[in-house]
Amino acid sequence: MPSRTGRCARRPLGKMAGVAVLALTALVVPLGATPADAARNHPKCSTDPAAHLTTVPSPERFFGFPLGKGQPRVVTNDEIRGYVTAIGKASGRVVTGTMARGVSGQELPYAIVSSERHVKPRQLKKIAERIRALRDPRSAKPREAAATAGDTPAIVWIAGNVHGGEKSGADAALKTLYELAAGLSCDVARRNDNLVTVIVPTQNPDGRDAGRRQNDYGFDLNRDWFARTQPETDAKIELLRAYPPQVFVDAHEMGGRQYFFPPNADPIHHEIADQPVNWINRIGAANATGFGYNGACGGTVTTECYFNYATYDLFYMGYGDTVPAAGFGAAGMTYEKGSASADEDRVQQQFNTQWATTGWAADNKREVLDGYYKVWQTALAEGAEGRLQPNEVVQPANTVQFPVPDVRVRSYFLLPGRQIGDVRRLVERLRDMDVEVYRLKKPLKVPNARLFGGRTAANFTVPEGAYWIPMAQPQKHWIQATLAEDPYVPFPYFYDVSSWSNPLLAGVDAVSTGDALSPKADRVERIEGGIASAAPAKGSYVYPLDSAAAAELTFELLAAGVPLSRDLDTGVVTLPAKAIGTGTLDKLARSLGVTVDGRGPAPSGTALRTPDVGLFAGTGVSTTSGSYGEARYVLGARWGLDVKPVTTADVNDNTPAFTGRTVLMVPDGSSSTGGLTAQGQANLKAWVSAGGTYVGLRNEGTRVARSAGLTSTTERTKPTGYQVIGSHFRVDVATGSPAALGRPAEDFQFNNGDPILNPSQTGTNVVTYPSGDTFWSNGYTVNSGTLKGSAALVDEPVGDGHALLFAYNPLFRAYNENGIHLVANALLYPAGTANTAAPRQRTATPGPDALRAEAARAPEPENLGSEWRPITIEVAQADLAKAQARVSAYTGTARTATAGGSAYLTIPNPGGLAADEHPFLRELIHDLRENGVPLRSVVA
Repeated sequence: MPSRTGRCARRPLGKMAGVAVLALTALVVPLGATPADAARNHPKCSTDPAAHLTTVPSPERFFGFPLGKGQPRVVTNDEIRGYVTAIGKASGRVVTGTMARGVSGQELPYAIVSSERHVKPRQLKKIAERIRALRDPRSAKPREAAATAGDTPAIVWIAGNVHGGEKSGADAALKTLYELAAGLSCDVARRNDNLVTVIVPTQNPDGRDAGRRQNDYGFDLNRDWFARTQPETDAKIELLRAYPPQVFVDAHEMGGRQYFFPPNADPIHHEIADQPVNWINRIGAANATGFGYNGACGGTVTTECYFNYATYDLFYMGYGDTVPAAGFGAAGMTYEKGSASADEDRVQQQFNTQWATTGWAADNKREVLDGYYKVWQTALAEGAEGRLQPNEVVQPANTVQFPVPDVRVRSYFLLPGRQIGDVRRLVERLRDMDVEVYRLKKPLKVPNARLFGGRTAANFTVPEGAYWIPMAQPQKHWIQATLAEDPYVPFPYFYDVSSWSNPLLAGVDAVSTGDALSPKADRVERIEGGIASAAPAKGSYVYPLDSAAAAELTFELLAAGVPLSRDLDTGVVTLPAKAIGTGTLDKLARSLGVTVDGRGPAPSGTALRTPDVGLFAGTGVSTTSGSYGEARYVLGARWGLDVKPVTTADVNDNTPAFTGRTVLMVPDGSSSTGGLTAQGQANLKAWVSAGGTYVGLRNEGTRVARSAGLTSTTERTKPTGYQVIGSHFRVDVATGSPAALGRPAEDFQFNNGDPILNPSQTGTNVVTYPSGDTFWSNGYTVNSGTLKGSAALVDEPVGDGHALLFAYNPLFRAYNENGIHLVANALLYPAGTANTAAPRQRTATPGPDALRAEAARAPEPENLGSEWRPITIEVAQADLAKAQARVSAYTGTARTATAGGSAYLTIPNPGGLAADEHPFLRELIHDLRENGVPLRSVVA
């Protein structure tokens, strides 16, 4: 069977694809030197910074132009790869390799540079081993750690171009590589004595070629770090595990001409240790001192040339600064240079900060390694005591608004009763970040249990087979940062989502406790699953299609021609034993963490067929990012479906590209009609009535359905001050619908400021927000009670077909396994199946005139297009006039509303631009603060 992206497979260190982890032994010479020893260790080092080895090609010799001052253009991917290879061949200080290949097959090269004695195979292996040992104080004792801090170099990472169009960080990284690989100055010798520098010039070669932020699947790779859905991210983290950083630079670009480096904006995640926060702030000061040449700001170093404490936070566990910080104990830092500056200025300034950063790290190497060891000592001690770190703010004018509650957490448990494939996927995700996970050998009574969803239970029994994640281990910070029910935001500024709790994303039952427990358990060493019991030759195999992992198995089997049937009461899938080899089935099921069982003759069921999916690329839908890219990745790369594009013209003209499909998925976008004419809307309704399945996602997906008369839902206007910043909610599930097969009656779903759907009057409201006291959410929300009683997923019968409408984006970043499973149910919806969970209603297909009249009767909120991803700034009502005066200098489109003593200025953002992409948001926020307008919250 073909192997597809997204497969769970534990990768031991030293066996990552494309990463050569050197496998020799013992050191022969001392490993490091103090800064003061540079000249003594290198008596022939030069005081001339321009002195370089002539045998190593300079950028000017290789490219025909310098990097930085005088640079006429950015370099290409081929030039990057060629130069890394050339440097590796010419310099004895450099080891090169390839992390992986991107989506299109382009290589992602890396270089490791240090002194010649450090990069020899034995020494480099030993350095990596010693640094990894610091991460576990249970085996690395204090004396050994002190010796490592004294004679071992620290590891610094320089990574660029994670956003494809932000190119200067990669060019600057090549300049940094050349200086370290060829420089003859004592300054260079000091850096190489004290550091091993890992350089990844471009993290996104596909996006660089296209001048596009995202990779070829349309993913923002700077949101993918904890989930590792994309090959570029997954390979990078494996290399990070092999060479764990103490300092990590992620070089970006942004709008304007200024430069940002830390200190960061608030919020900062509470589980990021004190040491890296201290290092980050001190490196920021070093960068300010060494900012140097700055043609974009008139050639002088002033605070107008760079800024700190704004825009870029350290909160969400998907960034290239937070994950190195929380998961690896490093000073993880985002550097941003304004893209309006000339190429030479952008590259030169990126190089200046990279050089200042490596200089600081070399100067403070011993202190950093001592502190690095203390990060993990503290984590162990906190975990054993069940202590969570308190919230803090770093911006001088801010205060902690939401403290971490006084609770203890000593253990997490993932319960195995349902969604077992996704439970095991989560276990593998944890283990691939060096988290120790155990499986209970017998039931365990927990005196004081907290059940995810805000509930508690006394003397709760955790069953045998549950997965136990104790906090008393080095990765305590990472465990809390990714598993916690709530991230406890300290300050309400949001650059991204406010919740990413992995158990809630997967919809798995999870429990935490502060009790001191000693379970009988075995450490998990590999993914579980596969064939639990063999079937007789004429028998069958069964498994519950109750998870995203089981959905992937289902599509894999269908693609291989295996006949499958599904019981529409239980959701269990059956396949004949003779249809597939036992070894093949076992290997496939095990790789996905799904258990299949043998049984007697196959029971009756409804045959499953591979859906023929059309993906709508209409007005307002970006086909290179966001919802469209997520659908193309999940349905195409993970499930192996041959997804075909369907254009607005295809629907308007009723072409075979549209009518030949069995499923039409309309992803999220900013249009209410998708550009469909009245005839196109009639064509769409006729197609569904004839038996087609319409799957609509979020704004555009639900609104196009309404404009075409496919649903009786309407959209509820959001009240003033309403905010739902990427949070999880408890939901009720109508389990009688085929769209809900395999889900529990109470579940969780993710909401990111989604439209609010009034329930359908003619179909089944499959997933709804509770109206009563079971309503619950995490993350950051304001007035979220507005969602009570509204619908999150509607199953609407239309003639012989169905419209399945998701008010949210179930494929969000391809890490919402709960939603992904529901999408699989939608695609596998049995043709011609009556909706048994609600009365079926058949209606005649209206003509164009009737459609226009129907649309005119259905009231909708104003400015739907601008509501796709608006920017909302909250200030005190008393400060409204002052705020309006500042905002009016930037835009005349802001809408103003007041409620509860606050004023809200909402700026339309129909392009869905992120904060760093927006043409004026950063400057506006700075302007408001500088002019004495305190901000209560910013949502961008």
